[in-house]
Formats: sequence, structure tokens, C-alpha cells
Amino acid sequence: MNTLIIIAVVAVLVIFGVVTYNALVRLRNQVDNAWAQIDVQLTRRADLIPNLVNTVKGYAEHERETLDAVISARSVASGASTPAAAAAAEGPLTAALGRLFAVAEAYPDLKADANFRQLQEELTSTENRIGYARQHYNDSTTAYNTRLQSFPTLIVARAGSFTERELFDAPVSAESVPNVEF
Repeated sequence: MNTLIIIAVVAVLVIFGVVTYNALVRLRNQVDNAWAQIDVQLTRRADLIPNLVNTVKGYAEHERETLDAVISARSVASGASTPAAAAAAEGPLTAALGRLFAVAEAYPDLKADANFRQLQEELTSTENRIGYARQHYNDSTTAYNTRLQSFPTLIVARAGSFTERELFDAPVSAESVPNVEF
């Protein structure tokens, strides 16, 4: 009889461990997928920036410092591979894009250029997608981290070498947000 109780308790613990481990794997994969979605949108934005800079360059060649700042910020942002690095690169890139659009305001012909307007529209759309992807990533990461920290799941998490993930907290300030107007 005692043997049956011991076997039943061990079986329940094993089943709990397997179910908990699989749930953590699912949550970790959701976090990885959410980060991949952010990465897709950041890459899309990085791919739009050279076209935007080249369009502005045709109208405002003497604004070289602003154009160089945008390209430099894009390069740093493209090299970011973690949420913390990407978040740190977001501020300077957003500020540089804001200065680029401020330059564009001074050139009515540029503002009227169909290619420039299309690029502005695509950039605005991409910025919105980045915002949604960042929110989804942070929601997934919070759910995963909460599960890792919850008892008794934390026992399985530690045994399975699951580690917490960092949130993507991009600094947003009034001066760094680009003002995109059509």
C-alpha cells in the first residue's frame, strides 16, 4: 500500500514537472517569436532609411551633417541584437529622423515629391508596427518572467535552466519623436 502511494506521488510530481517544463518552453518560444517580429520591423525601417536619405540628399545636399547623423544612427540600430541594445539605439535614431524631417520642411519641392511622401508614409506605418510588436514582446516577456518567478514553477525553471528575459523599453521623449506630416 505504501509503495502505491509513493508511486502515485512520484507520478504526480513527474507529470507536474513535464507539464510545467512544456509550458515554460511554449512561453519562451512566444517571447523569441515576439522579438523576431520586432526585429523584422526594425530591419524594415532600416531598409527604408537609405532611400529616404537619398531622396532628401537630392534636394538638400548641403544638409550633410543631418544626413550623416541619420545614417550613423541607422548603422548603430541595425547592429543591435538584444532588446537593451535596440532600446538604447532607438532614441538617437528617432531623434536623427526627426531632424531629417525638420530639414524636409524647409524644402517645399521635397515635401511635394511623391517618392518622399511615400517613404514618409511607409516609415509612419513601420513605426506603428514597431510599437505594436514591442507591446506584444513586452506582454509575452512579462508573462514568461512572471511564470518563471511563480512558485512552484520556479523549481522546474531553475532545474531547466530557464532565465528571465529583458523588456524592450525604448526611451521616448517629446524631443525624440519624429513629427511626420503630409
